[in-house]
Amino acid sequence: MITVEFKRLSVKPGAKILDIGCGSGRHICEAFRIEGVTAVGADVNFDDMVEARGKLNFHEKVGEHGGGVWALSAADVNNLPFKNNSFDLVICSEVLEHIPDHETAVFEIMRVLKPGSNLVVSVPRYMPEKICWALSDEYHTADRGHIRIYKKNELVSLLESSGAKLWASHFAHSLHTPYWWIKCLTGPTRNDSRIVNLYHRFLVWDLMKKPKITCFLDGLLNPFFGKSIVLYLKKAV
Repeated sequence: MITVEFKRLSVKPGAKILDIGCGSGRHICEAFRIEGVTAVGADVNFDDMVEARGKLNFHEKVGEHGGGVWALSAADVNNLPFKNNSFDLVICSEVLEHIPDHETAVFEIMRVLKPGSNLVVSVPRYMPEKICWALSDEYHTADRGHIRIYKKNELVSLLESSGAKLWASHFAHSLHTPYWWIKCLTGPTRNDSRIVNLYHRFLVWDLMKKPKITCFLDGLLNPFFGKSIVLYLKKAV
């Protein structure tokens, strides 16, 4: 499930890309497809990083990459082990809603990003997330769960006060929103709900097959039901 629209970013060969909170590798694998880049993924979850490594090795084995290199780092967003102005692009997708000290996280993200370079941040959208919280306490009180809900203007203010300027935004994953509402209703940690499992199978099928009809519906519904908001910003020179 790719949230970031890389085609907006015009990443040049030789660029260094950081995917902070890379999880199991969805965005770092996509970044690795770009010609000649150095794609670096960082996360605090060891199991996720093992999965990301497996995916990156697979991409390398079958030739689904742009000829660059990749690396993974066990790192906390509040204390990144990288030098100032190290990266030409930083991606922080579905991370900040988990971080108690998000001001420090944003400071660290901006510190390692080169002046004049792009930052992409995504978080759960306010209204779909608000409904999830209303439907289930367990959804947001679980270990490493969501601890805040962002309104767009609040998040933009946080990022722009740290030296970035918003230049584009969009919503994503409208077809995932009902899945999470149903999952919250039936119990976020349950794995025996037939309707949830069927919906999950549909989402996996959609991800793998990418039929035109669901792509069209997702784009049509994103302004109304998009699960995530995606912000594109540029660090001041």
